[in-house]
Amino acid sequence: MTRSAFDNNLQMLHNEIVRMGSLVEKQIHQSIESLVEQDEDLANTVIAKDDLVDNLQKDIENKSIRLIAMQQPLATDLRNIFTSIKIATDLERMADHAVDIAKIAKRLTKEKYIKELIDIPKMAKIVEKLIRESLNSYVQADLDKAYETVKIDDEIDAIYKRVFTELLDLMIKGEGNINQAAQFLFVCKFLERVADHATNICESTIYLVTGEHIDLND
Repeated sequence: MTRSAFDNNLQMLHNEIVRMGSLVEKQIHQSIESLVEQDEDLANTVIAKDDLVDNLQKDIENKSIRLIAMQQPLATDLRNIFTSIKIATDLERMADHAVDIAKIAKRLTKEKYIKELIDIPKMAKIVEKLIRESLNSYVQADLDKAYETVKIDDEIDAIYKRVFTELLDLMIKGEGNINQAAQFLFVCKFLERVADHATNICESTIYLVTGEHIDLND
C-alpha cells in the first residue's frame, strides 16, 4: 500500500468515527426525548439502533487492524490508529447508556410523573454538546480545544448534584415517589457516564497530538 493510499484509508477511518459519533449523539437525544414524551416507540427505536453502533465499532476495529497489517506504520500513524479504536470503544459505551435510558423510558411510559422533567433534558443537551465538541477536537487534532471542551463537564456535574438532591428530597417525602425518583437518578448517572466517555475522547485527542496519557476525569 502506498503512503497516499494509507493516508486515504486513515481519513476514511476518521470519517467513520465522525459518523458513529453523530449516530451516538442522536441516540442520546432520542433516549431523553422518549423519556420526556413517554414515547415507547421512540424508546424501541433507540434500542433497535444499538446494533448499528455495535457494527460500526467492529468495522472501525477491523479497518484499523488491516491498516496495521498492510503498512509499516510510523509511530504517529500507530497513535492515530490506536486513538480511533479507543474513541470507537467510548462511543459504543455511550450508545449502551442511551439504551439504558430508553429502557427506563419504556418502564415509565404508563406512569404519571412525580415532577416535570426540566433539568434532565437540560443536562442531556449539555452532554450532547460535550460529545460534539470532543469529536471536533479529535477531527481537528486541536489540543487547546480538547482542554477547553473538558470544562463543559463541570456544568454537567453541577446539574447532576442539584437533581440528585432534589430527587432525594422527593424520595424522603413519600414512598410513592421512590421508584420514579430512583429511575430518574439512574438516568442522570447514565448521562454523567456518557460525559465521562466524551472526556475520554478529549484525552485521546491529547494523546494523539502529544503522545502523552492525561487523566481529565477527576
